[in-house]
Amino acid sequence: MDIKLRLEQPEDYREVEEVAREAFWNFYAPGCDEHYLLHIMRSSPNFVKGLDFVAVADRKIVGIVVFLKSFILTDDGCKYEVLSMGPIAVLPQYQRMGIGRMLIAHTRKIAAEMGYRAILLCGEPRYYSKVGFEAAEHFNIRTSEDKYFAALHVCPLYPDALAGVSGRYYEDVIYNIDSDKAKEFDKLFPRKERIEGTSSQKRFGEVLAMQKNYKSSSDK
Repeated sequence: MDIKLRLEQPEDYREVEEVAREAFWNFYAPGCDEHYLLHIMRSSPNFVKGLDFVAVADRKIVGIVVFLKSFILTDDGCKYEVLSMGPIAVLPQYQRMGIGRMLIAHTRKIAAEMGYRAILLCGEPRYYSKVGFEAAEHFNIRTSEDKYFAALHVCPLYPDALAGVSGRYYEDVIYNIDSDKAKEFDKLFPRKERIEGTSSQKRFGEVLAMQKNYKSSSDK
């Protein structure tokens, strides 16, 4: 299969949102919010247009990835800019073909050339540990709630990029989606059944439970 990666264009917006909706529908919860998230995040000042890529195959968009600027607040009070990756999505019928891996590798290279320090994301540990990411706990990086989280992953973009950068990771507030607005936005799309109790939702619940409190050296 011939797969081409290119920057997203304004005329792609609806199709990209449809890809995200198909990829995430009933995956983490009944229905999904990721297509609405894409819709609103493009206007964020922290949206990185140079890393907004789509994968094209069979004359249609089959995968997407986007990034936002975020930051790590270190334990000694310093603030370091990093990137948050996601949503990243591939149409269900095109999954397990390496498209997500291609999007990650391509944008990781460009992000490094742009001078960014590291990429962070929250995702399935079984997958992201295979595509160049490491558990954030290995770098003593926690969530904004100061917890270690198995789903939180880091990809440094150059040697020692995170040396001495331990602390709490803060995503852009746009990731805190208003569920009511997301449901209203979804009405603009063809109706789909919302299903509860899928295997992926159960797995998501397991991953969510993989959080533990951080204890500083003074607490031990």
